Amino acid sequence: MLSSQWCRCLETARLAFGRAEPWPPLNAAPRDAERVAARARELRARLATPPAGGNLVLVTHGFNIRDATGDMPAEGGLVVFTPLGGDRFTVAGRLVPADLATP
Repeated sequence: MLSSQWCRCLETARLAFGRAEPWPPLNAAPRDAERVAARARELRARLATPPAGGNLVLVTHGFNIRDATGDMPAEGGLVVFTPLGGDRFTVAGRLVPADLATP
């Protein structure tokens, strides 16, 4: 469980999964081009690497996903990635808040 260091992300991760490890590449700022590109490279590398022993959950901000993948997730939504190794990954699926609501 990795999260942006911003309070809202940390709180979301802790509420949903009971724990969170801050990981700076998931942070939202600063937004200068060099730092955005560096965070996007680190995030793409993480998305491409199969996690050891299970799934990896990342809690971050939509524009970080957009910067790394070119795809902007829905507000409050989830994007599920499948790591393919070698700096490659694919989108396995998406959930939007309406999909998560119970009847």
